[in-house]
Amino acid sequence: MSEFQHRAQPSAAALRDAADCHVLTSPLLEQFSWLRHGFGTRAGPLTQAGMASLKQIHSSVVLIANRPEGCIGEGDALLAAQRGVTVSVRTADCLPILLADAHSRAVAAIHAGWRGTAARIVPDALQRMHREFGTLPRNVFAAVGPGIGVCCYEVGEEVARLFGHDQAGKIDLLAENRRQLQAAGVPPRQIDVLSACTFCNPALFYSWRRDRDPAARMISYVGIR
Repeated sequence: MSEFQHRAQPSAAALRDAADCHVLTSPLLEQFSWLRHGFGTRAGPLTQAGMASLKQIHSSVVLIANRPEGCIGEGDALLAAQRGVTVSVRTADCLPILLADAHSRAVAAIHAGWRGTAARIVPDALQRMHREFGTLPRNVFAAVGPGIGVCCYEVGEEVARLFGHDQAGKIDLLAENRRQLQAAGVPPRQIDVLSACTFCNPALFYSWRRDRDPAARMISYVGIR
């Protein structure tokens, strides 16, 4: 078994099936009957109605959903531990990361672009979950959704240096966030990675780098039934 749950790039047939059902799901999170979750595609969900959301600012700011619907504030990670509350983020190349604490039944939806990743938004979210809900990393199950892959993510020297590179080139957001999850104490077998590049799959995903459409975003969500 690999050190983490890593699914290969989906086949064309699998991507067509996903488009038909609007969302991709993580088998790792599907085991919890109390949880609802999904990684959106171009087909939907089309709005965040009925979900708590954020005004995303490419930061490491973590907020708590104090109501079940509407914009909670400015930030890039949203936590909840109340029944009936679903938290959500919008992405189009940045990574959507969903966390679920199997013990306390707390959840988090995280928007992790290069800025948030460099600022360690995932460890910050885990620390806030610990303070607010008593979450221990060993009880956390994480699913990393579709984002721009290392195959397509060219950056300049300044950004590359934040990820340990000496010169401009390609960075791997997925690998870095997986590393941060493991370094924070989430067991590798409790990390599910969906290896689908948003840039490479225009029929299924929006991509800011490819399309330059500020309104085109996918909605990913996780909540407590």
